[in-house]
Amino acid sequence: TETDSELDLAASVTSRLGSLVSLSLTGDITQKGYEKKRSKLIGAYLPQTPGMDQSVGQERRTPVTPTSSSRYHRRRSSGSRDERYRSDVHTEAVQAALAKHKERKMAVPMPSKRRSLVVQSSMDAYTPPGDGCGGGGTPSSREGSITVEHWISRAIHGTSSTTTTTTTSSTASSSSSSTRSGGSGAAGGRLADVLAQHVHMSAQTSVFPENHSAPPDVTGYTNNTPNASCDGIQVERAPGAGNAAHKQTPKYGNAELMETGDGVPVSSRVSAKIQQLVNTLKRPKRPPLREFFVDDFEELLEVQQPDPNQPRAEGAPMVATRGEQLGVVTNWPPSLEAALQRWGTISPKAPCLSIMDTNGKPLGVLTYGKLWSRSVKVAYNLLHKLGTKQEPLLRPGDRVALVFPNNDPAAFMTAFYGCLLAEVVPVPIEVPLTRKDAGSQQIGFLLGSCGVTVALTSDACHKGLPKGPTGEIPQFKGWPKVLWFVTESKHLSKPPRDWFPHIKDASEDTAYIEYKTCKDGSVLGVTVMRTAMLAHCQALTQSCSYTEAETMVNVLDFKKEVGLWHAVLTSVMNMMHVISIPYALMKVNPLSWIQKVCQYKGTKVACVKSRDMHWALVAHRDQRDINLSSLRMLLVADGSNPWSISSCDAFLNVFQTKGLKPEVICPCASSPEALTVAVRRPLEEGTTPPGRGVLSMPGLSHGVIRVDSEEKLSVLTLQDVGSVMPGALMCVVRPDGVPQLCKTDEIGELCVCTVATGTSYYGLSGMTKNTFEVYPVCGGGTPVGDAPFTRTGLLGFIGPAGLIFVAGKIDGLMVVGGRRHNADDIVATALAVEPMKFVYRGRIAVFSITVLHDERIVVVAEQRPDSSEEDSFQWMSRVLQAIDGIHQVGVYCLALVPSNTLPKTPLGGIHLSETKQLFLEGALHPCNVLMCPHTCVTNLPKPRQKQPEIGPASVMVGNLVSGKRIAQASGRDLGQIEDNDQARKVCVCVVCLCVCFLFLSEVLQWRAQTTPEHVLYTLLNSRGTVSSSLTCVQLHKRAEKIAAMLSERRHLQDGDHVALVYPPGMDLVAAFYGCLYAGCVPVTVRPPHPQNISTTLPTVKMIVEVSRSVCLMTTQLISKLLRSKEASAAVDVRTWPPVMDTDDLPKKKPPLLHKPSNSDTLAYLDFSVSTTGMLAGVKMSHTATSAFCRSIKLQCELYPSREVAICLDPYCGLGFVLWCLCSVYSGHQSILIPPSELEVNPALWLSAVSQHKVRDTFCSYSVMELCTKGLGLQTDGLKARGLDLSRVRTCVVVAEERPRIALTQSFSKLFKDLGLHPRAVSTSFGCRINLAVCLQPHRLGKLADQGTSGPDPTTVFVDMRALRHDRVRLVERGSPHSLPLMESGKILPGVRIIIANPETKGPMGESHLGEIWVHSGHNASGYFTVYGDEALQSDHFSSRLSFGDTQTVWARTGYLGFLRRTELTDASGERHDALYVVGALEEAMELRGMRYHPIDIETSVIRTHKSITECAVFTWTNLLVVVVELDGSEQEALDLVPLVTNVVLEEHYLVVGVVVVVDVGVIPINSRGEKQRMHLRDGFLADQLDPVYVAYNM
Repeated sequence: TETDSELDLAASVTSRLGSLVSLSLTGDITQKGYEKKRSKLIGAYLPQTPGMDQSVGQERRTPVTPTSSSRYHRRRSSGSRDERYRSDVHTEAVQAALAKHKERKMAVPMPSKRRSLVVQSSMDAYTPPGDGCGGGGTPSSREGSITVEHWISRAIHGTSSTTTTTTTSSTASSSSSSTRSGGSGAAGGRLADVLAQHVHMSAQTSVFPENHSAPPDVTGYTNNTPNASCDGIQVERAPGAGNAAHKQTPKYGNAELMETGDGVPVSSRVSAKIQQLVNTLKRPKRPPLREFFVDDFEELLEVQQPDPNQPRAEGAPMVATRGEQLGVVTNWPPSLEAALQRWGTISPKAPCLSIMDTNGKPLGVLTYGKLWSRSVKVAYNLLHKLGTKQEPLLRPGDRVALVFPNNDPAAFMTAFYGCLLAEVVPVPIEVPLTRKDAGSQQIGFLLGSCGVTVALTSDACHKGLPKGPTGEIPQFKGWPKVLWFVTESKHLSKPPRDWFPHIKDASEDTAYIEYKTCKDGSVLGVTVMRTAMLAHCQALTQSCSYTEAETMVNVLDFKKEVGLWHAVLTSVMNMMHVISIPYALMKVNPLSWIQKVCQYKGTKVACVKSRDMHWALVAHRDQRDINLSSLRMLLVADGSNPWSISSCDAFLNVFQTKGLKPEVICPCASSPEALTVAVRRPLEEGTTPPGRGVLSMPGLSHGVIRVDSEEKLSVLTLQDVGSVMPGALMCVVRPDGVPQLCKTDEIGELCVCTVATGTSYYGLSGMTKNTFEVYPVCGGGTPVGDAPFTRTGLLGFIGPAGLIFVAGKIDGLMVVGGRRHNADDIVATALAVEPMKFVYRGRIAVFSITVLHDERIVVVAEQRPDSSEEDSFQWMSRVLQAIDGIHQVGVYCLALVPSNTLPKTPLGGIHLSETKQLFLEGALHPCNVLMCPHTCVTNLPKPRQKQPEIGPASVMVGNLVSGKRIAQASGRDLGQIEDNDQARKVCVCVVCLCVCFLFLSEVLQWRAQTTPEHVLYTLLNSRGTVSSSLTCVQLHKRAEKIAAMLSERRHLQDGDHVALVYPPGMDLVAAFYGCLYAGCVPVTVRPPHPQNISTTLPTVKMIVEVSRSVCLMTTQLISKLLRSKEASAAVDVRTWPPVMDTDDLPKKKPPLLHKPSNSDTLAYLDFSVSTTGMLAGVKMSHTATSAFCRSIKLQCELYPSREVAICLDPYCGLGFVLWCLCSVYSGHQSILIPPSELEVNPALWLSAVSQHKVRDTFCSYSVMELCTKGLGLQTDGLKARGLDLSRVRTCVVVAEERPRIALTQSFSKLFKDLGLHPRAVSTSFGCRINLAVCLQPHRLGKLADQGTSGPDPTTVFVDMRALRHDRVRLVERGSPHSLPLMESGKILPGVRIIIANPETKGPMGESHLGEIWVHSGHNASGYFTVYGDEALQSDHFSSRLSFGDTQTVWARTGYLGFLRRTELTDASGERHDALYVVGALEEAMELRGMRYHPIDIETSVIRTHKSITECAVFTWTNLLVVVVELDGSEQEALDLVPLVTNVVLEEHYLVVGVVVVVDVGVIPINSRGEKQRMHLRDGFLADQLDPVYVAYNM
């Protein structure tokens, strides 16, 4: 009949069947799932079998037969599944969701890791896909997993899964090719195998039409199968597998490497991965959100709007449900103490408690007589033996701590009842294992707030506590000082015959305080009154039908919650016998509790958690003699966890054959505040257990109940936890806001009104009011009743017949994008993805962190040590897909940590809040991380839309209307020469000098005649002593000899270029003037570093070649170095121009010193590598050089009597001008300190400044940083040695970047103690087209209090978000998103500045960010042929405004900044215009339509973790790449990935695409201390950084 009916099916059904068959054949669906779906498809056409239960939403399990139970045995052979979260239905749903994902083209690049970081022993130990990666070939490993080979081959061949023949053949070819390529190649032979990338990548349906294949493989392994190569798709190697291949490539200083393509090497594994990431990110995201909220600015963050189609509650308003009457039984005792007294005196021999050791052997039995007598003894000693008679330490009502281990219930019970008898309040807590135990600090705070002064403990526990050197127990972190009191009888005094404890009826006094750990890790104390304790015991006795002398096996923690209520309190009320199974025994023998149920014949009750049921399932195989028929109640304490149902079902499935009756399993729901909320009553034999609710998860996420059919993927099957407790009233209220009653089809928080609940959080009245004194209201606002309700912290609903269903806990609730998700549900989905080959079940933490105004889900799991990197990563990517498919929510971060490293609770669970804390602090040390900010973060601000440009007239009018000035400013006019009397007296000739001599060579000759013995230069060595000095005449004579040598030996022409390759010192200065005397054009070049020739020599070679130098002058030492063996390995040494060493100069003078015919001819060439990695040489004419020196002389008031200390590199920019030119022009003495000497002696520069009593000094940021870091802890020693900086009036940092305000401030603060005036430190600003635009904004008088001749450097705070839109908005210090900016220096005399729009070239108003344009006599006259592009030349050096003043010729600096007219006046009484440099235009990144400056993002990143020493960011294909230097162990590398991603999202609204963690010193920095970001980018893309870890964020 089956075949006949199949023939009759409609064509559509046949096709659907066909696809099902192919799914099953390709392994995309389990056999069981296939049968189920097939029967569903055909079911409609087959005759109904009578008696089948068709009720929707009632899940029925198949009746248990021996075959199905043996299936359980088989499946469990791997011993790795955690039944608590196990559900066949859910597993199938997850597999189906994963199969759906295959349809979406998705590929995640796998992160790259250094070998040392790989958890596995060796990279080559990976198993190739075909070699049985199925964990020993167990059936479980195959079940429900999509075969790896299949989708790899499908990715390679582009076949779809409709035809079976091609699939199987391609599988074979793929696995054979991977094995052919050898061991390590096989690991990589899985197309970056990451997310089950179901990329149907045939050439026709490529994601990028213009790029038909992945970039070629850098490692040179090729796949030889003809099928694979036909699509042009190459198989990518695994990271690390190609390490040998890149060892030979030179480090990325090599200039030739950067020239390929767009400055990007073609054969790069990194760019292939980024391409892959870009392709993946092009997938459509979730539907975009519409509405926005304003984040205190026009910056708009999207806010989640309710979906009009989302399910809404439509039921009737609910009514409160009442439990049955609490029956008054005549012989119920009036209090628990009375019960203990009754049993202790009437039946002293009755057993109360049997204790087991860790081998399961009985340790002894505590009878009711012993419990009574010992408790009385404890009570007496507490009241009478502590303190003195007049001043007892404890009085009734005082709180005491109970510190007992989990294996000593007898001592705990004795102490607990002793406290009750003494009327003191016990606070049971965990044993603090170490002084810094995770939760013990919070427990300490609780004890402190409770005023605990005495801690009761057992002898053994007391001995085991950590001891100080003198044997006393140290005070634990956060704990109050406590007296330790041992409760063993032998240590106690016997009470006198006439002393009896006062036993009275249960009162409103506090009976005990139970601790509760909150979601954030804080610990609260729930107080329970004596009446509540008694009423609770009565309610439990009634609902569980406890009778006298029943036997109960207890596996739960007896110190709190269900274990305490049943096994310590209710058991004594009913004179029951409790067999206590310690946690340590369960770890050794998970079956111990079942064995005890069988051993103690007639055991009626067992109290367990679903974990204990699961453990028993794993271990039960060989047990013959198990009989559970005596059990009438199996109490499941965590029945409120929705996933406990799978443990219950599986347990019943296996043990039903051993006499277990289905109606025995009784889940209960409880919370520390409301005690027992509901419990399923033990039913009469033969009655059917109530049905289940199969609920739609999307419905639940919107807070509504929708019954669902089971073929849906995302359903949650719930079992009831019984009905309301006797004597209680229950209702369900909305979890947030006013406690309004829910509708009948709405999920809310359960609230109960009964005597038997806690009454308060000890000492916290506000929180108590919100939890224990809730008055629920109906829709109209009228209260439900007069009595207060208590919130249970459980989310659920009251179902048919008054049954309570719990769907989760408030603590596990995560509200993402307005939808509610439960942590337990996410855990269950993660665990259903794969039979657990990769991570430990039950060792998964799920929590949410708040990033950018929404909660983000984080999943942390412990990885098995034997799982390979690739497998784990694949598992992670599948988990992401599964959670996305089932819950429609993205996981923000998924981290795997090494096994056994997550913090644990005392009973072995995961300490959730501690894990979250470690994650946020960057101390979790994961071994694998996958971040998905691109897919999760959907509330980013809208990308900025560029407005159409406004015409010039409108800009002018707009500025006039809004009262804004055009942003322009200028330095003093050079025409007005200093009118200072002192200057006149010092040197009248200076005026003539400035006018007479246009050429520096003439100035030197004049000085050699007029002041021959005046010292111009002094060079210091690393010890701070003078190594050489030059007077005017000495310099003149050496320059003459060099000129003679040039003309004689080399016969150089007028205007020939000569490269000067000298270390910082006198030779460089002499050679420079020698070139001027000979009429040559000098080009100063930094010499190669002898320890690092391979990366520094190519740059020297390039400058020599680009500058077209006809000869090269240097010292003997360097000339040998240039021709050394190491040099020939780096460059072609045969192509050097002639090299002259100037160590031995000829004696004769040149016949005639050259005088240039025209002052506009070239004086020298200035070559420098810009921050963007471009080598640019600029031409400096004689006119510009003289004007420059004159500007600096006037600005800094330099005279022959001055001494200036210079600690700068003398090769380019302002550093070169100050080192070589200014002394000759102005006549002052320059004390030269080579910055390289500071590496040997960091105090050299400051010591020299102090020793020579210098007033003016110049340095670079790298020098300042070296002093701050190297001398930070030595200031006292330096002070003792007499270092004094009080004479310094200006300390100028020479830079071509935004002033580093944090560094200058910390430098000023640090050396304030050595007399450095806080206003002495200032900055300068120069760039390629003008080597110094601003310099030295202020001047200190002889004493600080005598006023100044220049204003303070002003610092302003601007709104960083406005800056991204090129607007300048000043804000107050400390306001959110504020960015401090320091003025870049006072504008030099003769310099005019305007701020222009870089695109339209129009002038801009003061409140706008624009490009800084300069008009000045000392602008450079052009680039020297490096660009060869005349248009660019004219654009940079001779631009005109598009409107306004269109006549002036300006040079464009390429830097963005703004001008601010400050309130300060300078010496001449004029208002002072401050220039603020924000950053280089080339480096600014356009992301989401906004302009970002790398330094701002880098500053945020460096702040996030102490191990990040440096950071650099750049963009690549619109992805933001963040490179961080890690100063710490490599284990910390992965901690940085989430922290970096979080901070950039929070502070900059940007999603980081790639996080690269590298070693210290990898980020290249130029001589000025500026980061070479583009250089770094090229190095990264060419795979030359040797990163510790590369994370590709999804």
